[in-house]
Amino acid sequence: MSHRALRIGHLFPDLLNLYADRGNILTLTQRLRWRGRDVIVDEITHADTPRFGAYDLVLLGGGSDREQMLVAGYLANHRTELRHAIEDGLPLLAICGGYQLLGAYYQVPGGEKIPGLELIDMVTNYSAGQPRLIGNVAILTEEAGVVIGFENHGGRTIHQGAPLGKVIHGHGNDGVTGLEGIRYRNVWGTYIHGPLLPKNPRLADAILKTMLQYAGVDDALDPLDDSMEEEARRSFVKLRMPEVEAALA
Repeated sequence: MSHRALRIGHLFPDLLNLYADRGNILTLTQRLRWRGRDVIVDEITHADTPRFGAYDLVLLGGGSDREQMLVAGYLANHRTELRHAIEDGLPLLAICGGYQLLGAYYQVPGGEKIPGLELIDMVTNYSAGQPRLIGNVAILTEEAGVVIGFENHGGRTIHQGAPLGKVIHGHGNDGVTGLEGIRYRNVWGTYIHGPLLPKNPRLADAILKTMLQYAGVDDALDPLDDSMEEEARRSFVKLRMPEVEAALA
């Protein structure tokens, strides 16, 4: 297979960068460049028309309720194209508010249900009086082992699909089921940020491999020296989530 420049679409980085989602873009692009791959990042704002057929991966980050409402309105006009692209296998990483936007609706404080993109059979409810789900989080995933990060959300997300992982520390989708995120086709949805991928190089590579396969190019990923990242993970877990330490082995 040939190598060609890969293209990532970063949706609304001007509105959805509350949790340093640019760090996820930097992680993906640098891990590609370290392996000799060319990559282009298109930053798509409300003034642009997204071309989902042109991207090999799309990132939809998190923002405040106001910013999510704006993005939901912008993307509603392109919902059909995005749905077709996802069903055709377009890789999509959606984090926190971006994750909530994938469903039929997400509820905001006050009770209003903001229409989502209806890309996945999923809803996010909000109940007054329920505490926010905040703190360090660790989940066990099939494709990337232990994934760690930080969560901060008031909504409770409900779906019947496959989760990204099972909670071993923290709250997850709703604080009850012990499940976190969603995996649907080539979609990763999660509440984990901080940002997500610098802390989890195995997950970054799982996403990259799927991206390469979708792009129809050589999907071999040469090993990288992640010893520094792994040591940082171990030190953080030992200090903040010691009960997770055994799962890292």
